[in-house]
Amino acid sequence: MKTKDLIKLLERNGWKFVRHGANHDVYAKGNQIESVVRHRETDEKPAQAIIKRRGLK
Repeated sequence: MKTKDLIKLLERNGWKFVRHGANHDVYAKGNQIESVVRHRETDEKPAQAIIKRRGLK
């Protein structure tokens, strides 16, 4: 999955960019935090895990 598409999905569901980490970007919604790798592509299993864990649609 393209990382750009995963970020758009997070932002559509109310997640806001917080900061850049060393290799990840950090997004938050309320007191929940999610890290997204800063690569062009995100491996399918981690991307699906984020989608499932956060209930993204």
